[in-house]
Amino acid sequence: MPQLDVDGAALTYDDEGPRDGDAVPLVFIHGWTANRHRWDHQVEHFARNRRVIRLDLRGHGESSGSGARTIAELAGDVLALLDHLKVDRFTAVGHSMGGMIAQTLTLAHPERVERLVLVNSISRMTYSRGRGLLMAASTLVPFKLFVATNIQRAFAPGYPREEIREYIRASSATPREVVMTCYGAMRNFDILDRVGEIRTPTLLVHGYHDIQLPVSQMLRMAKAYPDAVVRIVDAGHELPLEKPAELTAALDSFVTGRA
Repeated sequence: MPQLDVDGAALTYDDEGPRDGDAVPLVFIHGWTANRHRWDHQVEHFARNRRVIRLDLRGHGESSGSGARTIAELAGDVLALLDHLKVDRFTAVGHSMGGMIAQTLTLAHPERVERLVLVNSISRMTYSRGRGLLMAASTLVPFKLFVATNIQRAFAPGYPREEIREYIRASSATPREVVMTCYGAMRNFDILDRVGEIRTPTLLVHGYHDIQLPVSQMLRMAKAYPDAVVRIVDAGHELPLEKPAELTAALDSFVTGRA
């Protein structure tokens, strides 16, 4: 279990797969309160034929460190790891907050990102009046209830309740300071007016039943992307868990140029 020290955080990561092919590495970036194992299905598939890198973001999973107050700070951590591993060019795959990080990396270093994949992610956090009031109120309740409410809402109707409870327990283990500072970083994230600058081939995969980051917001973002492929999947916000095989197939088609 390798780790890299970056600005007071020990980042745990996996670096798997062959190095001798022509394909650029895939870099998987998980979302808020999650960890690198969100990508188990995709890593098992892709690591057979190409290099695959994933990490626990600071304060998440098996990584230490305090929470980041901006998405740019988290992007800096990912870039530090890639520099350490001597990875110059890569395909960035990000889920939710991870997609915000991936977009930030692409804007800052377009020459290094060959392809961009955003899973249930957006470029600007926008709340309806009702949802804004709900989210504001949720920060006033006990921490574990705050986390549980958000994770429960992340799954499409019908997903097994016991599995949801396991993910709630795992997310609740993330330190409160990390959860809340990263939550603030997401709420302040807004690059919608800049995504037109991204000329990188992009795949946008989104769950139809996502009420955390609604598909309507993703479609608004998609209009701004000059070169994007859109896939809508019968899932909620936790698409990597709900429909792992379908997501892997979409990624495989896209990164191999068949999409």
